[in-house]
Amino acid sequence: MTTLADVAALAGVAKSTASRALGRPDLVAPETVARVRAAAVQLGFVPNRAASHLARGDSGIVALVVPTLDNAFFTPIIAGAQARARASDLQLTVAVHPLDDADDIVDLGRLMRQVDGCILVAPRAPDVVVREVGAFGPTVLVDREVAGMTSLVADTARAFADLAARFADDGHRAIAYLGGPEGSWQDAQRSAAIDRAVGDRVALTRLGPFPATFAAGVGAADAVVTSGATAVVPYATSIGLGLVFALRARGVSSPGEIVVSAERLVAEAIGADEVPAIDVDGDELGREAMAALVDLLATGADAGERRRLDVAVHWPETTPV
Repeated sequence: MTTLADVAALAGVAKSTASRALGRPDLVAPETVARVRAAAVQLGFVPNRAASHLARGDSGIVALVVPTLDNAFFTPIIAGAQARARASDLQLTVAVHPLDDADDIVDLGRLMRQVDGCILVAPRAPDVVVREVGAFGPTVLVDREVAGMTSLVADTARAFADLAARFADDGHRAIAYLGGPEGSWQDAQRSAAIDRAVGDRVALTRLGPFPATFAAGVGAADAVVTSGATAVVPYATSIGLGLVFALRARGVSSPGEIVVSAERLVAEAIGADEVPAIDVDGDELGREAMAALVDLLATGADAGERRRLDVAVHWPETTPV
């Protein structure tokens, strides 16, 4: 059986150097890393990553915590975080913790004792609870901000404001905002941004709160029609998709009496290329959050950096009123 000592001998380096070249290549000269890796490939040596992490005093495992798996918004975030974790020789585990009771916080604390750090998606948890989780270990927030904690946010509030302002500019005088789950940090940001963007130019109706589900959008159809809105900005793509389905079922389509914004790929999939669409790069959000966590694990100090990633708004040729 090939050992690390065999690889080191073939590469002409010390065993400790071979270990660093395979486990912490940033600490070794690139040409040495290349030589050690070539020797490992030639001999068929596969390093024991778990043992390497234990030798450094860590687990090599990080967690990504989401409040639910029902919201498709989290899926690309998980994928992006996993890809970045793999590049850093880390294993990602995904856990569901809504953080809505004391037992759930205790459970998450137990998990945090078994991992090196955490990416936390907690849109509805109070700040005091988020800080309590952050005290368990290195933590990076996704899609919300709490003072003193590193965070990555998709700047959907600005995109929603641009969308609502454009609707007003195009002549819509009644707009409905379908709000997200009660207590959602992003929902409050988006609602306030829309309000500032349209001012008193339009009649703005706020409906909700709604869970971020297709069924919620279907159930909102009556209220949207009653409101007299000619344009709708939904909190989540799933809500908007459910609304479009319900409106089309009753003969109200987009474009037409009501224009409903959507995610671009979803709009194209349902043949609604003519509606404005918001594009959040969830994969980038996950990758950047994991990169921030890797930096946090390396430095051991949370500087509380806040980053907001741009969110694109895709506009069709025209937006009918």
